[in-house]
Amino acid sequence: MEKFITLNGLVAPLDRNNVDTDAIIPKQFLKSIKRSGFGPNAFDEWRYMDRGEPGMDNSQRTLNPKFVLNQPRYQGAQVLLTRANFGCGSSREHAPWALLDYGFRAIIAESFADIFFNNCFKNGIVPIVLPKAEVDALFAQVEHAPGYSVEVDLPEQRIRRPDGHAIPFEVDPFRKECLLNGWDDIGLTLRHADEIHAFEDRRKATHPYYFL
Repeated sequence: MEKFITLNGLVAPLDRNNVDTDAIIPKQFLKSIKRSGFGPNAFDEWRYMDRGEPGMDNSQRTLNPKFVLNQPRYQGAQVLLTRANFGCGSSREHAPWALLDYGFRAIIAESFADIFFNNCFKNGIVPIVLPKAEVDALFAQVEHAPGYSVEVDLPEQRIRRPDGHAIPFEVDPFRKECLLNGWDDIGLTLRHADEIHAFEDRRKATHPYYFL
């Protein structure tokens, strides 16, 4: 997992409440357990004018010009700004995979669904909960300032707007340490590789028939 320390990223606004995981990555694309390749189908039903299916050439599909992420000013965005209860619905981990593959490294919202929130941390995305007033202010500034970027400073737990205003946010210390070091669940396990190998060696010596 890629480390997350600081990010200066373009902000894309998705002004919707209750965005569920089927909207983030529709069910017909849940045919792989690889973490990559889902970005082209993130928000598929909103992003394109036709229904997407696995294996389609997305470059030949017609984009929905009304969908905010298709607007030229938001291309290359790394910070998604949205509303309450983001990531509700099913527990599919493909949802943060799709957002990460699209290019988002941080998501700012009024609230998140619990399972999605935890899955973000496991995949190198920082989900940031802010008060509604701060989210409203960010939406207003993004709308009126093309190229609007913010700095997400994880060590300091601060978002810095272009006007210099700093917004603090909370993050669990363990989750923060994992993000700063790039430790996903596998990475955490491999930190104890020497102890694991030593245990296996002892097990082979005392219970050799387990390894026949």
